[in-house]
Amino acid sequence: MCGIHDLTEKDLQPLAHSPAYLDKIKGMKFFDPHVHMTSRTTDDYQAMADAGVVAIIEPAFWLGQPRTGVDSFRDYFSSLVGWERFRSSQFGIKHYCTIGLNSKEANNEKLAEAVMEILPQFVYKEGVVGIGEIGFDDQTALEEKYYRAQLELAKEANLPVQIHTPHRDKKQGTRRSMDIALEHGLDPKMVIVDHNNEETVKEVLDRGFWAAFTIYPFTKMGNERMVQVVKQYGSERIMINSAADWGISDPLAVPKTAALMHESGIDSNDIHLVTYRNALTAFAQSGQINESDFGVVTDQSEKFNGSTVLRGGQQPRINKNTTIIR
Repeated sequence: MCGIHDLTEKDLQPLAHSPAYLDKIKGMKFFDPHVHMTSRTTDDYQAMADAGVVAIIEPAFWLGQPRTGVDSFRDYFSSLVGWERFRSSQFGIKHYCTIGLNSKEANNEKLAEAVMEILPQFVYKEGVVGIGEIGFDDQTALEEKYYRAQLELAKEANLPVQIHTPHRDKKQGTRRSMDIALEHGLDPKMVIVDHNNEETVKEVLDRGFWAAFTIYPFTKMGNERMVQVVKQYGSERIMINSAADWGISDPLAVPKTAALMHESGIDSNDIHLVTYRNALTAFAQSGQINESDFGVVTDQSEKFNGSTVLRGGQQPRINKNTTIIR
């Protein structure tokens, strides 16, 4: 029989895609700092809670198709600070968000101008822990214009910035994002650079920024690769997230990657930093995060503006002795 350190990465991969992974992370808690729960079901919230996720951040992003007017942004932002926070609380997961004009929709100048006018109505609301996700997609002049404008808004509000780095020409786009942030006088410790990979991580860390990695099936960053990144660069200023949008994605990516890291021999303190503490430290600079709020399960029979997560005849699933509903 071989030991865990004799296994190859190929051997380890199934461990992070099987219910058995829960045994590897029993007692651990996780903070997913980038997950688009608007696109997920309540079953996902339940599974995340069962896996130890106690807090999440939902960045504002596009909705799969272009919005046609500023009121659709207004309603969406309202849902992030309202209904989605409530829905998350029903499963003992503390929900925060970042608010911003995403890079893809920044290319509609007329609409972008209207969105910039309403952003100050939302960035100061309870539960908003940053400006994001903002930055570059196609690296156009309009994307840069509104990226710069939102960096200034972040400075005014004294909030962290969550940067979306482009999928194409990522290395150049990441460098350009950091250059502009520094040009606007932002402290790198207030900037979380997301969607990193092996070709961007060193420069991001060397320049003092937070390096976030999105664990996303078949693209961005797989968790086998993430294990190697942590082994090479350590855990300082590194965090992981799931993104978990409408595409093929996994809201359990953070706990599953923690299980794989554990099986790969990474120290438990490093796992804790990468999957929980670093995200907390970075976004707590907003002044909006209180760790004592984590894991508080609200009564599922409660309603938000007359709505509930329960449907006709369903009974609440509440266990007052634990923060995990099983």
